Amino acid sequence: MIEAIRVTNSHGMSLEVLNIGGAITKILVPDKNGKVENIVLAYQDYNDYIINKAYLGVIIGRTGGRIGEAKFELDGTEYSLPKNNNDNTLHGGTGIHTKIWEMKQIDNTIKLTYFSKDGDDGYPGNVKIEVRYTLTDDNAISIDYTATTDKATLLNLTNHTYFNLAGEAKKDVLSHSLKLNSNFILEIDKFSIPTGKLINVKDEPTFDFTTKKIIGKDINDLILSETSGYDHPFVIDKDMTQDMVVYSDDVTKRYMTMNTTYPNVIIYTANSPTQEKLLGGSKYNARYGICFEAQNPPIGANECNKEMSILKPNEVYKQNTTYKFGIIGQ
Repeated sequence: MIEAIRVTNSHGMSLEVLNIGGAITKILVPDKNGKVENIVLAYQDYNDYIINKAYLGVIIGRTGGRIGEAKFELDGTEYSLPKNNNDNTLHGGTGIHTKIWEMKQIDNTIKLTYFSKDGDDGYPGNVKIEVRYTLTDDNAISIDYTATTDKATLLNLTNHTYFNLAGEAKKDVLSHSLKLNSNFILEIDKFSIPTGKLINVKDEPTFDFTTKKIIGKDINDLILSETSGYDHPFVIDKDMTQDMVVYSDDVTKRYMTMNTTYPNVIIYTANSPTQEKLLGGSKYNARYGICFEAQNPPIGANECNKEMSILKPNEVYKQNTTYKFGIIGQ
């Protein structure tokens, strides 16, 4: 049974989460005039989360992003994964995003737990996963990931919320602005699999968001033709004197920052629309949201980046991503 929990802070900001996939369905924040609107995309019919082709709002795992050739080797054993994206694995295969999680509220924290059995989607190890969403009184949402395993495995959790600061999915995000603390992206092939090489964004200005830039400015550049928009892993420069991501809308004056312990963030501009209706009644149209998928780098050619996502029995997986909201000039 699909259930929801909503928490509200002292400023009236609210967060709503479902027990299916830990999906974030509502983040209610005011605009410059005090009008409170939902700034994330969510399905109108919660039954659409059972399939969730667009991965709206959910916890992604066991591995976020793609794994080239849908296989990997660990401790001398080769593991085969579902081929759900060409001949590759996307977002873990069947994944944990359509599963029912145990969910409970602890003050302004929503705690979700899931037990992924040895062999799920081909991955080794019994993995205990806990994700906590905490809404703070400084208008931030902190996502804390914790996990353990009884056998060496791969784990690379992320959240796939689509943000739209216009509110209520009333328009696309192309006129919104983005600033990224990132000087490099991972080069990807035509199937969006990392090649193992880095690209300096100064050499490919399409990907240069080191200064504030309109999201739609270069989105139709030919270099993006294979992905129909942004769907690329950016390497985060961990200069803690500035926010890693700043996303803003000059019309509503809403802005959002993102900071994370992960080394990468995949920027995805909702390039593949589906027919499901969203809350508010609009369709899920292309580029009506933007995802900031903070995670370890996806596993690509020759299993590049694999070491960063290996979890061993004597280790505890711990990561955090925090989104903070405000009004420009306030």
